[in-house]
Amino acid sequence: MNLFMSFKMALSSILSSKVRSFLTMLGIIIGVAAVIILVNMVTATTLDMRNQLESMGTNLINVNIRRGGWGMTRSVSVEEIEKIAQNNQDSIKYITPVVSSNATVKYGNSNASTSLSGVNEHYGTIRNRGIDSGRFITTDDVDNRKSVAVIGAYVASTLFGTQDPLGQQIKINNELFTVVGILTAKSSNISQGGEDDTVIIPYSRATRLIRNANITSFAVSAKSAETMTAATEAIETFLYQKFKSENSYTVTNQAAQIETVDDALSSMTMLMAGIAGISLIVGGIGIMNIMLVTVTERTREIGIRKAIGAKTRSILIQFLIESAVVSCLGGILGIGLGIVGSYFTSTSMGMPTVPLSEQTTVILGSFIFSAAIGIFFGLYPARKAAKLNPIEALRFE
Repeated sequence: MNLFMSFKMALSSILSSKVRSFLTMLGIIIGVAAVIILVNMVTATTLDMRNQLESMGTNLINVNIRRGGWGMTRSVSVEEIEKIAQNNQDSIKYITPVVSSNATVKYGNSNASTSLSGVNEHYGTIRNRGIDSGRFITTDDVDNRKSVAVIGAYVASTLFGTQDPLGQQIKINNELFTVVGILTAKSSNISQGGEDDTVIIPYSRATRLIRNANITSFAVSAKSAETMTAATEAIETFLYQKFKSENSYTVTNQAAQIETVDDALSSMTMLMAGIAGISLIVGGIGIMNIMLVTVTERTREIGIRKAIGAKTRSILIQFLIESAVVSCLGGILGIGLGIVGSYFTSTSMGMPTVPLSEQTTVILGSFIFSAAIGIFFGLYPARKAAKLNPIEALRFE
């Protein structure tokens, strides 16, 4: 008997008992769907985190200087920061001091507690902060310590509602500033504490406003992804020469952060796939149990076929194909359920939808594994059927 006939008989046997066949497939369907959905969730989380990191700025390097011991403050001067950029023009494109603090912002009867950043004219480019209306901080603003502010979308909405903030005067820690720009919203869900809840002013003005001239952090934009390492090493060399200790500062670059995220979530993907794969094994055990019952039910049929000349190999192949077909059909249904489930899971959780082209590997892997499960767990029942004694099989009631 050829393979086509074996496949046809296997399909006929499955269709003759649809409910039992579906229940047999259920473990495989759930297992495959679970693998696809869980891996998709981790992939979507990875994409979301990568998007967030990349939205912070192109080729970004953040530098933070630790305070030191009791009563001791480590810092760098603006001149030193600018000298780093001048001495490394082949790897560093822009650099800005960052003076950070919390602030209370008021306009009329409205007020908000927000984060304050004192920066220079390059900060918008370094951190990928676009302007929705108005302008950003300029060199003239920095050099002349002008009381101008660029506000985030949340602050603009909280203080001004539907009114145009441009040109209006606000109080930051009870000092007057003129709003010259509104940042483009980073998120469709503008909320307190997010990236849109911020006020940006010239760093030269910020040091006076918060009464602290110490620069303990700065941001750098490398010229390209290829020069990130050189820029990072140049900054670390300068800081080590200044402070004589690697524990005095931290230098983190965007590429390293993305790589760390990718590594962590790759391990999570393997873990999730392994957990979901257990249900595939359980489904395989279910297939084996049903196939054993099928062999028992069809003992007389096997005996008749052997009596008229069917070979042991033919019986073995028929039952193996039947087991594999059950498992493969379950895999196909599981793939369909997994793709639909992945889409709705990502949408409901507000995460990026993973393109189908990026799910090809896990889909093919799940299908192949489901087919392998069917063959592996169907082997014992198939061998048992093939080894039946035809005389005893004919006598079976």
